[in-house]
Amino acid sequence: MIQQQSEPDSSAAGVSASAAGTSTELPLLESPREGVPFVIDTPAGLERAAKALASGTGPAAVDAERASGFRYGQRAFLVQIRREDAGTWLIDPEPYTDLSIINDALSGVEWILHAATQDLPCLSALGMWPDKLFDTELAARLAGLPRVGLAAVIESLLGFTLAKEHSAADWSQRPLPEPWLRYAALDVEVLVELRGHLIEILEGNGKLAIAQEEFEFIRTSPPMPPKMDPWRRTSGVHQVRDRRQLAAVRELWTERELLAEKRDVAPGRLIPDAAIVAAARAMPQTVPQLLGVNGFHGRAAQREAPRWLRCITAARMSRDLPELQLPTNAPPPPRVWPEKDPAAAARLQTAKPRVAAVAEKLDMPIENLLTPDYLRRLSWRPPARIDLDTVSAALAELGARRWQIEHVAAVITVAFLDPDPLQPKQPKGQ
Repeated sequence: MIQQQSEPDSSAAGVSASAAGTSTELPLLESPREGVPFVIDTPAGLERAAKALASGTGPAAVDAERASGFRYGQRAFLVQIRREDAGTWLIDPEPYTDLSIINDALSGVEWILHAATQDLPCLSALGMWPDKLFDTELAARLAGLPRVGLAAVIESLLGFTLAKEHSAADWSQRPLPEPWLRYAALDVEVLVELRGHLIEILEGNGKLAIAQEEFEFIRTSPPMPPKMDPWRRTSGVHQVRDRRQLAAVRELWTERELLAEKRDVAPGRLIPDAAIVAAARAMPQTVPQLLGVNGFHGRAAQREAPRWLRCITAARMSRDLPELQLPTNAPPPPRVWPEKDPAAAARLQTAKPRVAAVAEKLDMPIENLLTPDYLRRLSWRPPARIDLDTVSAALAELGARRWQIEHVAAVITVAFLDPDPLQPKQPKGQ
């Protein structure tokens, strides 16, 4: 059982006065209000947490810590929840089948997360999903804040700093060190207050409804479908220009994935992507040749060398050779549009800065106003008849939200109907 607790901080917010050594230096939030909670890892503890959270008031601040780069997959190894009148709860999900009892306790409650798309998948795997969502990172983007990391938003809106030195730690470690638990508790300590400040800003500039529509879009979006041929995401695979070598990448990646899952370790801790690419390009025929490949390294490189060599041998004998490129319906890179389709290039060249001007007027990043890929696809293959209705329908089909269409559809329609003359390509060095 992981039970670590510090004495409650004597100050209301746990802000270190000594951290404010100069007039320009912000104080450091270093201790949770009620001290560091015990980590819940028993059935009785989980029932106690659920009962307390169900009786709390207002929204619930939620966060999760993973062990990316250490363990296989993206599962949560610690879940943090704070709610008014319920306090902060740190839950170790490993001993439980799921955390549906916590999800039931928060039924109908708004969840506050920072960068929700990062944590919602691992929370979903635990049987947790919000009925209502507020994303402080996305809210900060829409509000026009220049920096949207949690620590930066806290500095900007609350006037103190939050240490982030444990964000990339191995959260599968047991017992978890007390400083890590303090960090984890602080991550949800101020989210409710942060939400209040962001709502005030969004209401002030008329963007609260936009934010709420975006939060609901995230909350109701279906999971991303599995990627076709996930082994093609191997870093550096673009260096492989031979189909048999590409088959070796496929075999090595697949075997590494199976071994990583079996050992519950991040695949890159066995052999890195660079080692897979180096071995595939060399196509060695013996273990000594494999171990002599420049760039073939990793914790399991030598110990599992026969395993990796079998993969390369299987690729050498395979009749199922992958294509160098998967077929795609995506437009070609815009740099080649002037030669391939000058009219499409003119549409994009005209529409893009005009959409950017709308984003600037709204004081938000252009990618939040409209996904850049949507504009590229629409510019490359516009509706057969271009008018406000057809452009709006095409944007909706691509995935644009109602508020986005309202702000950009007319701008894009005008740009497509009367594009500016295509600017000649500037020679290099000018």
